[in-house]
Amino acid sequence: MAALPYLVLFLLLLRPAATPAARAPPPSNPPPPQPNQKVFVWPKPTSISWPSVAYAPLTPSFSIHAVPPHPSLRHAIAYYTRLIRTERHTPLVAPSNYTLASVPVRVLTISVSEADVPLGPDVDESYTLSVPAESGSADISAATPWGAIRGLETFSQLAWAGGGEAAGGQSIVPSGIEISDRPHFTHRGILLDTARNFYPVRDILHTIRAMAFNKLNVFHWHITDAQSFPIVLPTVPTLANLGSYSPAMRYTDKDVRRIVNYAAAFGVRVIPEIDMPGHTGSWAGAYPEIVTCANKFWAPTAQPALAAEPCTGQLNPLNPKAYSVAQDVLRDLSSLFPDPYLHGGADEVNTACWEDDPVVRRFLSEGGTHDHLLELFVNATRPFMVHELNRTVVYWEDVLVGPKVMVGPTVLPKETTVLQTWNNGADNTKRIVAAGYRAIVSSAAYYYLDCGHGGWVGNDSRYDKQEKESEGAPLFNDPGGTGGSWCAPFKTWQRVYDYDILHGLTEEEATLVLGGEVALWSEQSDAAVLDGRLWPRAAAAAETLWSGNKGASGRKRYANATDRLNDWRYRMVARGIRAEPLQPLWCPLHPGMCNLS
Repeated sequence: MAALPYLVLFLLLLRPAATPAARAPPPSNPPPPQPNQKVFVWPKPTSISWPSVAYAPLTPSFSIHAVPPHPSLRHAIAYYTRLIRTERHTPLVAPSNYTLASVPVRVLTISVSEADVPLGPDVDESYTLSVPAESGSADISAATPWGAIRGLETFSQLAWAGGGEAAGGQSIVPSGIEISDRPHFTHRGILLDTARNFYPVRDILHTIRAMAFNKLNVFHWHITDAQSFPIVLPTVPTLANLGSYSPAMRYTDKDVRRIVNYAAAFGVRVIPEIDMPGHTGSWAGAYPEIVTCANKFWAPTAQPALAAEPCTGQLNPLNPKAYSVAQDVLRDLSSLFPDPYLHGGADEVNTACWEDDPVVRRFLSEGGTHDHLLELFVNATRPFMVHELNRTVVYWEDVLVGPKVMVGPTVLPKETTVLQTWNNGADNTKRIVAAGYRAIVSSAAYYYLDCGHGGWVGNDSRYDKQEKESEGAPLFNDPGGTGGSWCAPFKTWQRVYDYDILHGLTEEEATLVLGGEVALWSEQSDAAVLDGRLWPRAAAAAETLWSGNKGASGRKRYANATDRLNDWRYRMVARGIRAEPLQPLWCPLHPGMCNLS
């Protein structure tokens, strides 16, 4: 009999560490939280209170109800009910030494105080989430349906496949947890270029779903560019008929409505962009008379380039028909896209392309300027977007700060203009907000996800060089060179995560920054590589834009973020998002062992 205690001890040591303690009512004086326990939610919520490390299983019939019911939540409730009931995620390093509550969670109740608030800029996405201990229920409270959708995503991530037989094979959620959450920035987006290469509708929907998983709320659809015009517009259908790559590579009005409605069901706005007057070579098939320098070699020998990249063509501000066509395009666009924002492009206007036209050359010889040409175009299209279509106009920063062609602030009223930055990092953001404009930050040095994949123009002899390149010259084929990518290097998730979009701004200037967008320009991307190009780097941006990249001490939390993002990446993959790995699997399985210090 003396050996019995040792046998019992031996059996206890063999017990798996992740097995929960026996069911028991919560103690009257709950112990403090154990430091190694984590709440696996991405983006990290702004406030979490979880005084006792306990979990409650979900019942097999777990359900979600909105009180009172809200039509705008119908799709989200159905989607997340299915997801939560069927997903069986296990964290890479599962929590251990926890208590399993005796009362399972049967229902999640959603209450929304302002159910009729439309999806749009500055919408309130805050929510509170609680799972009262031993209550059998969970609650989400939000001011708007859009905040409730964010709370649903958080609840779905709280659930994981712990508890074993004691949980009846069901997922478990933290018991006694309270979360209060709201985004730092109201504009958190992804730009996808569907003109350089085409993306089928299913892949756009797939991306929007992944955005909702990460609480991103703006899909900036860069629909057209010089290379193709893939959207069929009812008033000007020949633009797509003659400007798309093929009939199979066009978006119909039915496709657009499907995308917009699907996005809205997840609380994601869709902002369309038709870039003009530059980047319009694809318009020349239908309307050659309104496009200058169309279908010409982009980089003629010993002459200025006609475009920033292959495929030339710009709308001619001196041709009245250019404005009637542009207004038809914008009118059709506004009927398909209900968002209050409409992106008018206006970047990278090429002076040599305009000068290729004899009428433009005569205008310049008589004292006109390139800035005046752009001003003519903006003055003829911007008021139409604002007054006729009731839209706030978004432009790329070039329209105000150049560097080559720009207009003055009197042409761009601040009340109805938003500017999107992409050059010179924090410096251009500073210039824009200091001038009093609202800004969306998409710095190429941090947020361009296409960078670092080498060049794509053909017949480039610079790749032939094997010897050391000369000191002081921009490196190309040498180690550390650009390899032909104008915005090299590759933007790692750490670079994205650590970028502070408010750097160098005063408190007043910071209030004008609406948020940011990571951008995937598609010269070297299509649906085959879409997930890997976006994720997990877009997820890194999502957390910094939702809850910041700093902890309570004010120090950046990228070391902490590594473990959490590793786990989130594996969960995204299980949800069908083919995100790239961050590290060898060995690293998250051995926390801290892959750190520098």
